[in-house]
Amino acid sequence: MVTVAHSPAPARPATRPRSDAVRHLGPNWYASVMGTAIIANAGAALPADVPGLRTGATVMWALSLLMLVTLLGARAVHHAHHRDQARAHLADPAMAPFYGCLAMALLAVGGGTMLVGADWIGTTAAVAVDTVLFTAGTAIGLAAAVAIPYLMVVRHRVRPGTASPVWLLPVVAPMVSAALGPLLVPHLPAGQAQQTLLYGCFAMFGLSLLATLVMLPLIFARLVHEGPLPLALTPTLFLVLGPLGQSTTAANKFADVAPGVLPAPFDQGFTVFAVLFGVPVMGFALMWLALAGAMVLRARRRGMGFAMTWWAFTFPVGTCVTGAEGLGKHTGLAAYDWLAVALYALLVSAWLVAIVRTAHGVANGKLLAAPR
Repeated sequence: MVTVAHSPAPARPATRPRSDAVRHLGPNWYASVMGTAIIANAGAALPADVPGLRTGATVMWALSLLMLVTLLGARAVHHAHHRDQARAHLADPAMAPFYGCLAMALLAVGGGTMLVGADWIGTTAAVAVDTVLFTAGTAIGLAAAVAIPYLMVVRHRVRPGTASPVWLLPVVAPMVSAALGPLLVPHLPAGQAQQTLLYGCFAMFGLSLLATLVMLPLIFARLVHEGPLPLALTPTLFLVLGPLGQSTTAANKFADVAPGVLPAPFDQGFTVFAVLFGVPVMGFALMWLALAGAMVLRARRRGMGFAMTWWAFTFPVGTCVTGAEGLGKHTGLAAYDWLAVALYALLVSAWLVAIVRTAHGVANGKLLAAPR
């Protein structure tokens, strides 16, 4: 009897755990949620009678909400299965500031729920959703505004001449709370509750503004003494527009809700403040927009490719749109209305490029691969 030896069946290749796909998913991805939500928020008050604009803005809000829920789930998997990588992100001075993006993503989507989402889900539900997102976003934003600078001082080893506009992300988060908190003021009981929220937003305005004034000289000094940023980081120059546009927006939102909430003369004082503060700050924002745009064109000519930093072209520009909208309302100048429309067109164009390139990068796996 002849015995036939059977060769062992070939071993199946080990399957890669699905959680590995999000191992390198950092907090910087929340910038895509912010950049999508700001299209809805800015479109809601755009001084232009465009058919379908509000419906389009509401669709963008729904998309931003879907992106937020999806990303929160993916980041939960990341923290559950890749805690070492999560700790590495906090220990990395280049990545840690992006934890401010989580707060701003929550706040931006919450604000969009009040501004346009109520058209689909009703005011009661919109107030409930925004209350949750605003509370969570504000708490995380305030924590990041303290914790990240603390880590930069006591844990991170930041080399001289490496200041980056990314450093602004944690400290600008409270400014987003300041700008969107007034949306909830009319839905609180009159008196102490409304005044406390409004003054609380004004306090966060001051917190973020003064922290930004500390950071900006470091950023500009780095550019002057060390030269242009690396190509991949050049789009982050647009992040400087964030606190400028958002502070202008916040000042105008204070002026919108102060009458009937605060006693005289403070009720009208916020309107004066909105104009006297917003006009010069918007002027500086336009100067920085031109400077940052020139630097980006220079980097593009030198081979700057797509990276997640391109999302810096969206949310910061969107805050300048909302700032210009507020100034147009309180000054009555058509120039600010036209400025808002022009910046909104730039915002939508930048978002289209960023979302298409991001989708392509996710599909081919390059954006989720380990950084080189």
